[in-house]
Amino acid sequence: MDDTIKSYFANLEGKDKNLQYEAFQNITHATKEKVDWSYEVWDQLIGWLTDRDNHRRARAGQFLSALAISDPEKRMLHDFPALWEVTKDSKFVTARHTIQSIWKVGLAGQEQRVMLLDHIIDRFKNGMDEKNYTLIRYDMIVGLKKLYDEVKDELIKEIAMDLIEYEEDSKYQKKYMSAWK
Repeated sequence: MDDTIKSYFANLEGKDKNLQYEAFQNITHATKEKVDWSYEVWDQLIGWLTDRDNHRRARAGQFLSALAISDPEKRMLHDFPALWEVTKDSKFVTARHTIQSIWKVGLAGQEQRVMLLDHIIDRFKNGMDEKNYTLIRYDMIVGLKKLYDEVKDELIKEIAMDLIEYEEDSKYQKKYMSAWK
């Protein structure tokens, strides 16, 4: 890891909110492509998933989702359950940030994609008792669209259409379908 990336991670922990935000943005930008430093921060980020600071939990969820493409050892296959738990965080904003990023795990390969899709299908169909479940469903459908746009796997589109059809309320069906237009 070069000194610039190290400084971004250090700045995440600083008191200056502007520096924290800039560091977050820079790390997010860097992880859009494969990086060679993922394992230098992986264990730290895994630890952050259960940190008492919800900002750390959210950042860890977002960064680990993005770093899945930089995981040749396929650690995500083992660590995914801990990442998925953050999508159910007690702080809804933390959960939502992770839900909105977790689709990136599906970019890492077929095994990771199948695992992600299985979790999304189960959550969509069985998460109706959750607070804000329609918003969670919408975010998952948007994530499926983003994943589809990246990998062009027709199965993803079929799953999304099946999930939208599974929704019984036509108002929400329309809302979910809007993500695919």
